[in-house]
Amino acid sequence: MKIAEGFKLRPLAGEFIITGEGPSQVNFNKMVSLNDSAAYLWRAVEGKEFTVTDLKNLLLEEYEVDADTAYRDAQKLVDQWLKIGLVTE
Repeated sequence: MKIAEGFKLRPLAGEFIITGEGPSQVNFNKMVSLNDSAAYLWRAVEGKEFTVTDLKNLLLEEYEVDADTAYRDAQKLVDQWLKIGLVTE
């Protein structure tokens, strides 16, 4: 999968948000807030193809978490991103 075109990660008041930019996102009327770990993952895969396993491995490299928890968290995040159209398969 890959982050859909036209989405940008931006810092805002100590948080991170995703905004839709450009003509391809003209109908995107949401502001998506990301926590630090989700923003870390977004930056790590922006512009690249990735899998849930890739995200799991990034979490394992950056945080003290077990593999099962990292995989569940990565899958939950991908499910959310897919649901609102931030990533494409």
